[in-house]
Formats: sequence, structure tokens, C-alpha cells
Amino acid sequence: MRFFSEADVEALLDPASLLAALEQAFIDLSEGRVNQPLRSVMGFSASGLGTAPEADHGLLFIKPAQVGNALVTKLITLVPSNAARGIPSLLATIVLMDPASGRPLAVMEGARLTALRTAAASAVAAKALAARRSLTLGILGSGVLARSHAQMMRLVRPIETIKVWSPTSAHARACAIDIGGQACDTAEEAVRGSDIVCTVTNAQTPVLLGRWLKPGAFVAAVGAPRPTWRELDDEAMRNLVVADQREAAEKESGDVILSGAAIYAEIGEILGGKLDRPTEGTTVIFKSLGLAIEDAVAAELVFRAGKAKQG
Repeated sequence: MRFFSEADVEALLDPASLLAALEQAFIDLSEGRVNQPLRSVMGFSASGLGTAPEADHGLLFIKPAQVGNALVTKLITLVPSNAARGIPSLLATIVLMDPASGRPLAVMEGARLTALRTAAASAVAAKALAARRSLTLGILGSGVLARSHAQMMRLVRPIETIKVWSPTSAHARACAIDIGGQACDTAEEAVRGSDIVCTVTNAQTPVLLGRWLKPGAFVAAVGAPRPTWRELDDEAMRNLVVADQREAAEKESGDVILSGAAIYAEIGEILGGKLDRPTEGTTVIFKSLGLAIEDAVAAELVFRAGKAKQG
């Protein structure tokens, strides 16, 4: 069994290959060619058993999937207070197994893989749904996902300006320096006039208001992965909504559940030609829950690249 560190993943996971593989995986998902149950989620406390562990400290997500020969289980912890510790709030470990025997083939540190595959999923949707001349990107959030989204969106659209907002202004400034963007004092400033908006926060109440959106904007709503959490308000959710997976969005997304939004399509249904792409000028919300198939695809790419490098 091989071990792949974050540095290994960074060196071996090719962004262009990841975009292409995810596009096909979304089509396969919508056409019933993958095996992916919904994730299981458990709240946990910092030490011992708490009375309200989810509110107290963090969440543990368990996400299995099989896409072709890629059989994967991913373990994720989400601990918002990690920011004060100087480490990512989202930490992940991925186990890749041989579907013929069930034996483990590799264990991978998953922080960088998660950041890249999450941003790649948003970029696949943006390539299909965002205006071709999308020049301005607004990002709400300043962590690793903000940085990976800037990287991936530049691969699919001719981004010239990036605006970054965070509740912590110092974090916004640091992120802006890293990605060649500009820090904003308010979320509204980052959203106003942006052709593409990415929400990658730990918010549990809305940080993006629909009235700020430019007509025809594309929004990648990536945070708020729990039924009671929100990043977008009801007005934003009244726009056309596309999900990475309909079932996941209807059962796990507070943005969808609490707003009562109707989901027009899964992104795979549009990519596969089963449903029409929205007409030009339509404001689109892409609700991303971060699917296990994305981890499976990315892990297999890393594993194959590692084998090729070994000779």
C-alpha cells in the first residue's frame, strides 16, 4: 500500500486532466453509472462526549464511492476553530481500494486533493454555465478553497480581476496577495459587478444577498453543507439552480431546503445533453455539495500518475 503526502498530490494531480475527468464523472452520475450513497455525518466535541457536539466543535464526514475501477472512502473533519490554530478548517484522508479484492492500494492526505477537486467541480460548471466573457471573479471566503477556485476558474474563463472578502480582513488581504486579487471591505463589494461569484465560507447564515448579483452572473455555492446552514439568501436562491447531485442538494443543502428552491438540473444532465443549457443572460446558482465521486476520480488520477512516475 502506498502513501501519498500533500506534496505528492500537488505534484501528481494535473488540473487539466482533473477537469476532463470530472466532467465525465458528472455525466456518469446523472446516467446512473456510478455507485455513491449519501455521506454520513457525525458531530464531535473537542474532548469526550458533549451535549451538543456539532455546535460545540466539529463534524466528521464519511464519503464512499465507486467510479469505474476507482473505489474510495474519504474521511473529512470540519473544525472551524482550526483557523485560530493556523491549520485548515477542513482536513481529509482518502483510502483507495482495489474493487476486485477490496484490498487498500493507497492512503492519501486529502487537503490539497479536496481543494483542487472542489474548485475543479465549480470550474466544470462555470465552463458550461457562465458567460464566456467572464472577466471578474468575486470570492467570499479566504481559505484554501478561495485559492484553488482562483486557480481553476482562470483555466476555464479569461478572468482579469479577482475580488476577495472575508469576515477577517487580514485573511482577505493575505489571500488577495496570494492569488493576485484585491481585498474588499464588504461581501457586497466583492459580489457587485462580478461575472462569477464563489462562496467558500464556513457561514451558517447568508453572506450573499441576491440583490447584489449582476444579471447573468454565475454563482458557485460551495459552503453550507448542512441542512440548517446557509450562504445564500432566498432572493439569490430564486434564480435558476443547478446541483452537482439533486438528491444530495435536496437532503443536505440548507440553501436549497430552507429557501424551498426548485432544482432545474444536475450539472451532469446538462453536460450530457439530457437538459438544455440555460439561455444566455440567466443568473445561475450552482449548488455544490462536494461529491465522493470527485474524490474517487482525483485519487485515481494521483495513483495512476504515481505508478507512471515509478516506471
